[in-house]
Amino acid sequence: MTAILVALLGAVVYGSADFLGGLAAARRRALVVTAGSQAAGLLLLVPIVVVTTGRLSAAAVGWGVAAGLLGATGVAFYYKGLAVGPMGVVAPVAAVVGALVPVAGGLITGERLGAVAGAGVVLAVVAVVVASLGEHSAATRGGRRSFGPLLGTVAGLGFGGFFVAADAAPIDSGFWPLAVGRVASVAVVTALVLATAHAARRAIQARGQAPTAATPLARPAIALIIAAGLLDQTANVAFLIATRSGDLAIVGVLISLYPVVVVALAAIVLRERLGRRFALAGTAALAGAVLIGVGA
Repeated sequence: MTAILVALLGAVVYGSADFLGGLAAARRRALVVTAGSQAAGLLLLVPIVVVTTGRLSAAAVGWGVAAGLLGATGVAFYYKGLAVGPMGVVAPVAAVVGALVPVAGGLITGERLGAVAGAGVVLAVVAVVVASLGEHSAATRGGRRSFGPLLGTVAGLGFGGFFVAADAAPIDSGFWPLAVGRVASVAVVTALVLATAHAARRAIQARGQAPTAATPLARPAIALIIAAGLLDQTANVAFLIATRSGDLAIVGVLISLYPVVVVALAAIVLRERLGRRFALAGTAALAGAVLIGVGA
């Protein structure tokens, strides 16, 4: 039961992080937001690693790096997918793929779900889909085919891959896998930001134009990026705690209920109207969580 509660808490925190990250991405490039949030999350991990016990081993480093790079890839493609849209397709694709990957990983490694828990998993996945669907679900934009669904699929694979890799790290490694993974993701994403900025300057110079100075980040955007990064890393910690006391298949699905939180925050903060679809999703998510708790 503890794993289920921690996983649900992780879903709430993930949803909050995504909401704030989405607001920040509306102000700055998605890759810049990703780099900043990844760096902010690393700051949270430093004291956690210092005050907790854990053994830094080759396996912890390997799985940590894999989890960090997969997670950062998921975030980057997720933001890009939301930018090109349609959001009503990108979000459910990313959430469902991200939920099914750890389910498959858990079943492959020998985990077994009872009938009640299995029904709860199915209901939770349905809730993810319903909650993520927007008013517009067409797969085209401006009369042309959008690559949003493909980007959402890659993002979901990245999220699901993070869950599987983080769960595979040795139990005695503590939070070292998350710390190592975040160092790797910060280094890679920062290098990509610098590389793209350099390429943009070269392209401007090739056209015979003078490069313009980069626009500094405004304080509201900085606050959003830092908050998103801290919340995202907090959810990662919750996921790791949950998987070490529960099944990956169940925890992965519960964590992936974060779209319900995103929709709720959009309604409260941005005053977006909630239709019957989202009321149904919330009910399905709650019912799924209860079934998983009873059947686990």
